[in-house]
Amino acid sequence: MKFGGHIDEGYAIDWSPVIPGRLISGDCNKCIHLWEPTGDSWKVDSTPFTGHDASVEDLQWSPTEANIFASSSVDGKIAIWDTREGKKPKFIFKAHDADVNVISWNRLASCMIASGSDDGSFSIRDLREIKNDSLVGHFKYHKKPITSVQWSPHEASTLAVSSDDHQLTIWDLSLERDEEEEAEFKAKVKEQVNAPEDLPPQLLFVHQQ
Repeated sequence: MKFGGHIDEGYAIDWSPVIPGRLISGDCNKCIHLWEPTGDSWKVDSTPFTGHDASVEDLQWSPTEANIFASSSVDGKIAIWDTREGKKPKFIFKAHDADVNVISWNRLASCMIASGSDDGSFSIRDLREIKNDSLVGHFKYHKKPITSVQWSPHEASTLAVSSDDHQLTIWDLSLERDEEEEAEFKAKVKEQVNAPEDLPPQLLFVHQQ
């Protein structure tokens, strides 16, 4: 097949978990294209989805809705799109003060989406509250850009986060502060990776590369 839609390099692509063969791709020119499977090839809509003010960095289909996907961008925003409702985002909101490098849609709790930023922070949002304050949690443990966020396929409240600081962290958002356990864990982790004093209780594990 010949496709001339993207006129710039791109980093974002995602297969639909609902419709086999369907995918979306995004580029540095702020454009997103939808690929529809047609037997042994794809039909690509030459008119892009547009709404971001800078490069599209990541894309994620909804795990349950065939026509809904999310995008993140260097403009610090996350957009939610419906392929049935034109080429503009259904919702778009400021997610971070820096580039939003990565996003992950929770497949076990489909209302939850995680995002990781160039400033080392990551956030969790409840899409049911998207018109209001959808922020569930904001964490600033990592010291360099977030390179990946990934929800666990087995535990709805657990996710992994990696960063350019050479650390991989595992988080459980269901945990609350336990002073005794926190003191033991803090001492152990600080000895290993020189962690900060104010470790969040949701931090389960740190791997230093």
